[in-house]
Amino acid sequence: MPRITITELAKQLPDEESAYKHLEKMRWNGKPVCPHCGSVNEHYFLTPQGDGRKTRTGTISTRRVWKCKDCRKQFSVTTGTIFHGTRVPLQIWIFVLFEMTANKNGIAAREIERKYGVAPKTAWLMTQKTRAAMGNRAPHMMVGTIIADETWVGGDPKNRHGGEIPQRIKGKMPNQRTTKTPVLCLINKETGEARSAVITDVTGTTLRKHISESVDMDSSTLITDEGTGYKTFGHEFIAHETVNHSHHEYVRGLISSNQAENYFSQLKRSIDGTHHSISKEHLNRYLGEFDFRYSTCMMDDTERMGCSSTRRRGCG
Repeated sequence: MPRITITELAKQLPDEESAYKHLEKMRWNGKPVCPHCGSVNEHYFLTPQGDGRKTRTGTISTRRVWKCKDCRKQFSVTTGTIFHGTRVPLQIWIFVLFEMTANKNGIAAREIERKYGVAPKTAWLMTQKTRAAMGNRAPHMMVGTIIADETWVGGDPKNRHGGEIPQRIKGKMPNQRTTKTPVLCLINKETGEARSAVITDVTGTTLRKHISESVDMDSSTLITDEGTGYKTFGHEFIAHETVNHSHHEYVRGLISSNQAENYFSQLKRSIDGTHHSISKEHLNRYLGEFDFRYSTCMMDDTERMGCSSTRRRGCG
């Protein structure tokens, strides 16, 4: 699909029918696939009779409906996606999708509300559904040179309002004496894929658990800083290389954790500038959004939007 801008997108989507056709082209590329049985047969397009297809409330629907030649079930391009069952015009959905995939710093739900005239709760749900879809990772394990690093997200505890100021946790290493939320990031140096997650702490047991769920440790090389948690399981990799930040060592030949540091830099700038604050409860979904944009940074905006729109729905 040729690269488009938001002004070109507006010209291509003058009504709902064109929005359905645009999504069909992105998802199926002219060959409808049944989401129920996966059949790629020559399915039937159910042409509306009379003035159009009426809904149970009596209104005219512009939804384009197909019928599978194999399982005989009806479906549309929105079936099984984040658009399934939505009452928001598909035109608005596509514009929001474009904004969330194209904007490097993301976009806040309040801005979606103001720009597209939807209710605050609707804007919030649309952005959260899109983030959940972005966070649907491929089931494969990461293999190769894996850069691992952790950071802490959240404001300084002394600046919190509405309650007792939490004290720093005693009896732990200096970088663990905080009540901020720890985040682990894994980046495949060869493919550029990023996978991040909220973790409970940065102990060796916790780090190993999360890394082993995403990385084929026996076939990979691990690159980290001098964090003590990684030393407890680093021998399980082909090799474990480190850079010593406490001695101002950030690059040694091809050994560096700068890619993960760059990821965290972009993440924190976006949280501060666009979202201002993110609760721990929803942080994983925002991480999925930033992982998706980081992993697809070599795509143009049109390709990235098409990639996100074809992912299965991730939340209700």
